Amino acid sequence: MIVFEKVNEQLLGLLKEIINSNPVYNRLENGHEQRTMEEIRKEYLHQDHNRETCLIKVNENYIGVIDYMIHNPKDKTPWLGLLLLHGDYQGYGFGKRAFKHYELKMKALGLEKVRLGILTENLNARSMWEKLGFRYLKTVNVEQSAVDCYEKLIY
Repeated sequence: MIVFEKVNEQLLGLLKEIINSNPVYNRLENGHEQRTMEEIRKEYLHQDHNRETCLIKVNENYIGVIDYMIHNPKDKTPWLGLLLLHGDYQGYGFGKRAFKHYELKMKALGLEKVRLGILTENLNARSMWEKLGFRYLKTVNVEQSAVDCYEKLIY
C-alpha cells in the first residue's frame, strides 16, 4: 500500500537521502550531484499552503518524494512538481504506482487534468511520463533551463 506522508523536520534526513541517491537528476536540476541539508530544508520545508511535499511510503519503507500543487495560481491547474524515487527503488514499478495514487487523489478532488514540467535533457523522465499518458504542451524557460510542459487528462 502506498501512502503519502507530509514532510516535516523529523523526515528531512530521509528526504535528503532520497534526493541525494539521484546524482544524475541533481546535476540536471541543480548543477551538482549532492544537496545540502540547508538546501533541502529551504526547498521542501515550506509554508506554501497551496503546495504539498510528501514522502512516499510503501509498507514501512520510505521510497521517494512527491511535491505537487493542487491549484497553481498561474494557470489554475494542478501541477506535479516532483516525483522522485530513491535510487534503490527505481525500476520496480514504484514510480508508476505512486503516480497512480496521486492521480486517484486528484480525481477524488474532482480535477480533470494535471500538468508537469520535465527538464528538456531528462530523457528518462520524458519516456516514463509519456508512457503514463502525458502529452507535450510547450517548452518554457525557467531559471535558465528549458522545461517541457506536459499535461494528462484524468477524468
